[in-house]
Amino acid sequence: MSKVRIYLTQSCPYCVAAQRLLQVKGIDYEAIDVSHDPEKRAWLVEVSGQRTVPQIFIDEQPIGGFTDLQALDREGRLDALLGRQA
Repeated sequence: MSKVRIYLTQSCPYCVAAQRLLQVKGIDYEAIDVSHDPEKRAWLVEVSGQRTVPQIFIDEQPIGGFTDLQALDREGRLDALLGRQA
């Protein structure tokens, strides 16, 4: 099974939506709060090219934020990325 990490802040509605989508699909994930961690935020920009949260990684590969996650799910590609059958 793939490892999913979501970097988030507590006040972000897109972070909440991303977590909800993962939970509804029964996907285990690790949530990492970067609210007060400027070093982790700088690292996220470096590896993802994005300044916004959430930033979601599957097996250490950045896939983007909530809208990217949602699009993958709608297109039927999320389960394949996770090594799951649809």
